Amino acid sequence: MTVTAMPNSDTQDQRPRKRGKVIIAVLLVVLLLGGGAYFVLKPSKAGPPQPGPVDALDSIQINLSGGHYLRLGMALQLRKGVSEIDGSKALDAAINLFSGQALADINTGQTRNSLKAKLASQLTTLYHGDVMGLYFTEFVTQ
Repeated sequence: MTVTAMPNSDTQDQRPRKRGKVIIAVLLVVLLLGGGAYFVLKPSKAGPPQPGPVDALDSIQINLSGGHYLRLGMALQLRKGVSEIDGSKALDAAINLFSGQALADINTGQTRNSLKAKLASQLTTLYHGDVMGLYFTEFVTQ
C-alpha cells in the first residue's frame, strides 16, 4: 500500500486570506499617511487682509454747486504687501463724486460720511482690493 501525501487544504486556504489581510493593512497605512499629510501640509486659510502702509495723496480743489469749492486731502490705507499705488484713480473718483454737490449737504456729518463710504467702496473696486481704507486729511469748504 502506498500512501501519497495529500496537500493540506487548510494551508492553501490560509494563503489567500493572509494575502488579503496584508493588502488591506497596506491600503489602510497608505490612506492614513495620505490623510495625515493632507492635514499637515495643506495651506492655511487666508484670514482678512492685514493693513500695510498709508499713502497720502496731494490735496485737490473740487468745484461745488453755487460757486463754492472743496479742498480735499486724502490718505489711502494699503493692504500689507502693497508698497505704493498710483493715486490718480482715487483723485478722479473723488472729483466725480464730490463735484456739483451742494455746500450745505457736504457740511453735514451724515452726508459727508455717506459720501466717504461710497468713495471707499469705489476705491476698493478700482484698486482690486489693494486699498483697505480711506482717510480724509483735509476737508475745507468755501
